[in-house]
Amino acid sequence: MNLVIDWGNSTLKAGWFESAGLMDAGRYHSVDDLLADVAQRPFDHGIVSSTSRPASDIREGLGALSDKLLVLDGYTPVPIRKQYDTPYTLGADRIAAAVGAVTLFPDQHCLVLDLGTCLTADVVSKEGIFEGGLISPGLRMRFRAMHEQTARLPLLDLEQGLVLDDQQWPALTATNTRQAMMSGVLNGLSLEMNGIIDYYRRERPGLVVVLCGGDGPTFESRLKPPIFAVSELVLIGLNRILQYNVENL
Repeated sequence: MNLVIDWGNSTLKAGWFESAGLMDAGRYHSVDDLLADVAQRPFDHGIVSSTSRPASDIREGLGALSDKLLVLDGYTPVPIRKQYDTPYTLGADRIAAAVGAVTLFPDQHCLVLDLGTCLTADVVSKEGIFEGGLISPGLRMRFRAMHEQTARLPLLDLEQGLVLDDQQWPALTATNTRQAMMSGVLNGLSLEMNGIIDYYRRERPGLVVVLCGGDGPTFESRLKPPIFAVSELVLIGLNRILQYNVENL
């Protein structure tokens, strides 16, 4: 049994795998909640990834459990190549999502759209080469920026992963301030992602588009099909990286 932990900016997730199969996954409000759950489930190998904490803080936060976990960083061997000017600063979540996409869609060009605290859009070639991508403000970051950088705009928010039907989705031409802000964030992100998808599909026919991240479900139906929504993509990638290290090192 493998344990993989994704310690993000705003979420703490864990998954239990038997070989390549995800047996169970959970979200936790605190490290103590995670540790209490892990204590009830023995595992053979483990890996932890964090986008917001250095390895020393991870080990301190996980206590005795950290001795049994590989901490993913820029120097950890991974089963894809990095064509990136600064490979050691590449975010662990980005590389894990890329590995997850290659695991699920081998020998195919992949575009990975991860909608978490930030929007990241990364390209992995069919040869298994991480070619880079972009980082853009995520949904809640856009709401906060409008509120914090202006004197009168309110702070708006949406429940993470909320799915809106056509009647709930804001019109592009809004008629009040709150709806204009909602339209700007939701339609802006939707148009941005569809523009990215169009660009890479023209460049690479047959491109596989993979969507993940906590806010992915909000935009899944707004993106030009075909789209593969894989909510646990980062966990799948982390497990593959763990397998690669156990098998080869």
